Amino acid sequence: MTSYLPSLNPTPAFPKHYGGPYPVGTVDIEIPVSELPSIAHTPNPSITTVSFRVFYPCEIPHSSPKPVYWIPDPQHGYVSAYARFLGASSRISQFIAYFPRLLYHITIPAVRNAKVLAAPTKSKRWPVVVFSHGLGGSRNAYSHLLGSLSSYGIVAIAPEHREGSAPITYIKQGNGSKDEPVDYRSIPHSPSREVEDARDEQLRIRLWELGLIHEALLMIDKGAKLSNIASEASSNKTEVQNELLTFGGLLDIHRPGSISWAGHSFGAASVYQFVKSVFYRPSDRALQSSEGYHPLYVPADDSTITRQITPQSTVALLDLWTLPLRSASTTWLWKKPLPCYEPGGQGGANVLVILSEAFFKWRGNLISTKQAVSASPSHDRRHDPGKSHPHIFYPVKTAHVSQSDFGILFPWATKKFMKAEEPERTLTLNVLAILELMRQSGKEVASLSDVDRNAVLETVQGATNGHAISNVMHKKHGHTNGDLHASKQRSEEELDLLSQQSSIRGWISVSVEVEDQPGEATNEKTGLDADPSEAVMESEIMNSNEDQEMK
Repeated sequence: MTSYLPSLNPTPAFPKHYGGPYPVGTVDIEIPVSELPSIAHTPNPSITTVSFRVFYPCEIPHSSPKPVYWIPDPQHGYVSAYARFLGASSRISQFIAYFPRLLYHITIPAVRNAKVLAAPTKSKRWPVVVFSHGLGGSRNAYSHLLGSLSSYGIVAIAPEHREGSAPITYIKQGNGSKDEPVDYRSIPHSPSREVEDARDEQLRIRLWELGLIHEALLMIDKGAKLSNIASEASSNKTEVQNELLTFGGLLDIHRPGSISWAGHSFGAASVYQFVKSVFYRPSDRALQSSEGYHPLYVPADDSTITRQITPQSTVALLDLWTLPLRSASTTWLWKKPLPCYEPGGQGGANVLVILSEAFFKWRGNLISTKQAVSASPSHDRRHDPGKSHPHIFYPVKTAHVSQSDFGILFPWATKKFMKAEEPERTLTLNVLAILELMRQSGKEVASLSDVDRNAVLETVQGATNGHAISNVMHKKHGHTNGDLHASKQRSEEELDLLSQQSSIRGWISVSVEVEDQPGEATNEKTGLDADPSEAVMESEIMNSNEDQEMK
């Protein structure tokens, strides 16, 4: 392990700035479930709060705020949980155990509890994306991706799920009582009836949480007074309460289809299942029973979420893990296409799938992913000639963790053990592709100046070094006028990131058809019945270690 020390910075760190034109604020929110409307069955009464972090365009503060630490409080509990999650044989876990204090000092380059910036959009509201984390993730684990999106004029919501997928999370009691920990729940990754039931149980909680967070956002936007018992509130409750109130009237979340839904791995499976569960909520219980369908989430017909999910809803899926979607109890829902393929939708134009190269080469999951985002998931014919293709891409030399903060914080480890390269470039490609999807779906997001656009083109198409991406892209903040949202947009559209003929280096378009294409599905694992080692960070790291030790 000591042989790697010379290549390490004293502390793993994020780039100092995000790439977009806006400074980014962030606030941690945890709201008692009792204060939110009950729109669906409560799957686990012991989960008494919903927790999420918000990233948003902000005003530049007049004074220097306290830093936002990547490892939340209690830091020792989170670091110990990550070490356990990664496994005793993992070299990364050994590094974490040996140098835990290095992780304590990692900060997110966002302003704590800053005032929300007035939106220069035509609607005077910011577009919103909800992003669900994968196994081993948390509300902070995708901070660079979500902070980067926010720097382009997006309010990004990062839930922390409490069903045992995070290494650890804490449910605050809000009454001076000790926080209740929720530990990681180890569930086998190979399919069986027991595994299906366990993943269904997790999805019930995840979908319920997503529905509650949607209700919380509506209340926050309307200026309702909600209790925020997050850790940041303990030091200055008035500051955080005022921050929640400043979101009032600034979130574009009331128009049907206005919210974008995204996630990584199990999180991608969660938002996929959430959107379909809401849209195809069963109206005929007899038909539901005859089909053997046991829905995981059924919101009330008059709930606001049923009006939000429409054929126009935008969905971005990063390394979609399909195994949780193939439960026998939800087969009826699996056979239904995403809402965008229903009447009134644009087909796959509203759907973006970004794979890592590891997932691109995992044959069983790749075929299921193509089925999942096609017009006919249950048939061999994947594309409806009358509908647009979904956008499917992968950047070369990428691992499953490349779409999270871990790749950018530990580039030496991901390159050594997973053969992943250019972590900042990978995240930049993800960010710009999501921005282009949202723009093409009618969302108002900031465009780049000619100078910054050229810098992005040079960075994305050329080699990168260290933190060059954000350093090159960054410029002085404070440009908050409408020019950043000009109707003549010159930005990511010109990169052609969503074009099947894109010329961006190492950005590979994938056909939705099942037929193989060059380089596709070369992994020896050929079916969903194989152990999906690429589906979780734990297995990916440990398998890479074993491969290294065998060589």
